[in-house]
Amino acid sequence: MKCSYLNIRRSTKSSLYFLLLLAPIISLLGCKNQAGSTADDNARFVDPLIGSGGHGHVFVGASVPHGMVQVGPNNLSKGWDWCSGYHDSDTTIIGFAQTHLSGTGIADLGDVLFMPTGNFKQPSATDTTRTARFYYSTFNKKNQKVSPGYYSVNLNRYNIKVELTATERCSFQTYSYPKDSAANVVINLAESVQSLMARKGTTGSSLTIINDTTVAGFRSSDEWARDHKVYFVSVFSKPIVSKSLLKGQTTDGGKTATSTEGAVSLLSFKNDGKPLSIKTGISYTSTDGAALNLKSEIKSWDFAAIKNEATSRWNSSLASFNFKSKDSLTKVKFYTALYHTQISPSLFSDADGKYRGADGKVYSSNSNTYSVFSLWDTYRAVHPLYTLTDTAVSSYANTLLQINSQQKRMPVWHLAGNETDCMVGVHSIPVVIDAYLKGFNIDKEKLWNAVKDFDQYDQNGLKALRERGYIPADQEVWSVAKGLEYAIDYDAIAKLAKDLGYKAEAEKYAKLAKGYQQYFDKQSGFMRGKLANGQWRANFNPYHSLHLEDDYVEGNAWQYTWLVPQDVEGLVGLFGGKAPFTKKLDSLFTVSSALNEGASIDITGMIGQFAHGNEPSHHISYLYPFVGQQWKTAEKVRQVCNQFYKASPDGLIGNEDCGQMSAWYIFSALGFYPVNPVNGLFVFGSPLADEVEINLNNGKKFKITAQYNSAKNKFIQSVKLNGKAYTKTYIKYQQIMEGGELIYVMGSKPNYNYGKEKADWPVSNPSKEN
Repeated sequence: MKCSYLNIRRSTKSSLYFLLLLAPIISLLGCKNQAGSTADDNARFVDPLIGSGGHGHVFVGASVPHGMVQVGPNNLSKGWDWCSGYHDSDTTIIGFAQTHLSGTGIADLGDVLFMPTGNFKQPSATDTTRTARFYYSTFNKKNQKVSPGYYSVNLNRYNIKVELTATERCSFQTYSYPKDSAANVVINLAESVQSLMARKGTTGSSLTIINDTTVAGFRSSDEWARDHKVYFVSVFSKPIVSKSLLKGQTTDGGKTATSTEGAVSLLSFKNDGKPLSIKTGISYTSTDGAALNLKSEIKSWDFAAIKNEATSRWNSSLASFNFKSKDSLTKVKFYTALYHTQISPSLFSDADGKYRGADGKVYSSNSNTYSVFSLWDTYRAVHPLYTLTDTAVSSYANTLLQINSQQKRMPVWHLAGNETDCMVGVHSIPVVIDAYLKGFNIDKEKLWNAVKDFDQYDQNGLKALRERGYIPADQEVWSVAKGLEYAIDYDAIAKLAKDLGYKAEAEKYAKLAKGYQQYFDKQSGFMRGKLANGQWRANFNPYHSLHLEDDYVEGNAWQYTWLVPQDVEGLVGLFGGKAPFTKKLDSLFTVSSALNEGASIDITGMIGQFAHGNEPSHHISYLYPFVGQQWKTAEKVRQVCNQFYKASPDGLIGNEDCGQMSAWYIFSALGFYPVNPVNGLFVFGSPLADEVEINLNNGKKFKITAQYNSAKNKFIQSVKLNGKAYTKTYIKYQQIMEGGELIYVMGSKPNYNYGKEKADWPVSNPSKEN
């Protein structure tokens, strides 16, 4: 759940028929971002409000898969649980913003707010409070509707109905004013969802009246993304009859409103009993780019048609899986999770291929470029999931390589053309290497040149790591977490070097990947902070976690000791073999869940000291098959699925983190998980699906069936692959991509012999093996 604020310190039959007719057309126009032969109506199983309460932080509003625009409501309240702008506990709205993040632990975006109003008392020129306080409205949850590609709500204060939908780069809003009401729209360039961060907020803005139905402008800000610029062009279905300025200054004879703190303007329209519609194009390059995007994507004023197209895009994308379960809520949770994995990465380039580079310059690309890469989270399962079904994997990877060429290092957590350097590790490296090793279209020379000198980086503890072989805990915060995560990156580079035939480099990086051993204290059996003098940090307590100030990122020694997914066999050896490893792993799930005062709020979803609410724990429940006890993974996976994933607003146990929390559930529902995200192996757990057909991104299909599956029958008894007995406790990526059928036979009691003696775990690079 990375990066909390403190880390910065730092349906009718006819409409369904229309959708089915429209889907093939949308597909031909390039709307599908996920593999899928049909556009089944899976959008009806999605509940976008799951994760909008608790600490889920998911986006609520209208978008299309991986779109640039996420148009939705911003609440009046601000705080950590409002990172997406909306929280289920809140019933206020200050406007409808064009961009949002989903599931993050830091707030940003929430740009360009439109708020329909009747009359309200305007603030005085000397009032320094937030303008939104004067015109916000409450709403009732029963009058709120949200589905993939659509959002609507009634504003209590003004009795105005709001409807929202979106295309890739544009929003379409419709406001229905009551009879005899003023028909006003506030355009707010001051507000965003940012708060509690020691940065500047809005740094510049402009709103220009182009003609009586068109406005254009921009907002710049220094928030999480330090140099964030978003441009827009909006066209109204009715003429503007008057305008006034709520905040800022005017130029050009009153046509343009500007403010370094964010201009706020009030536009008035004639209330003729017909709805007011607004089409808005967004761009990160210029207002010309925004105008081009609008012209390219919305050519009519038919809201229903745009909404249906958005729904069709979602159905096409969600058709990558045909998931069946006797439990209807399991199906809802599965497709909602799939929906959440398809909000980001978000499209970043204009319709003509122009995009803003990481160096602030405008570039042009022949393929789509993307933003919002929450890599500390998503390298673990989201990107491995994309390699199965998503047709844009190469574009994601090549975007990361483009960023490297512009900022001269591989990205860490990229947002709107900005490197945020959030969290630890440089996990664009395993993401791109995994995609290359799986055969996606990535220039191997460009990739190698981007990563070959990674050990020479100087920032974030890497210089100390190079000089000493470990990161001293008394010189660098988060030393253990950094060292363990870097070892994962090193291992990915070693795999790439081996694949390319660079023997010396492969050996060098394979040795660096063993650096995790430096932090393991055999006496205590934990990964610990080591001081510059080579001694262990004193007063060690494996339960202790102090946010921002200790050796672990949002975790403790109990959780981080297992963060060696690239070399589980080596970790078993450090413990002295399978028996002591298993004993320690068992104890992780049974010791006290108590946490000390000052521990990170992100440590949630506790079973003992296992914390499913934060990403470093996500692979741990899948470690038992490595020591021949697969049934224990089945038990733990089912417990996590049942206990920490619910079909309710508080249904996620922690930050959704741009799809990672959901990707874990998707893989687990299929019955396997990528413990090591760069070796092409998926380790068996306990499937939730009774049957699921995967429409792979190479055009083939892979079917999974779980015979006799039920809540009671959670243990795998045996497995068949393409009609033949299959005794391994994992399946390879290439086996899946060849198409075929995997059959699990389930039972109510563990089969202690299944996987018991398996010691054939490939540790090289099985992703290209048959």
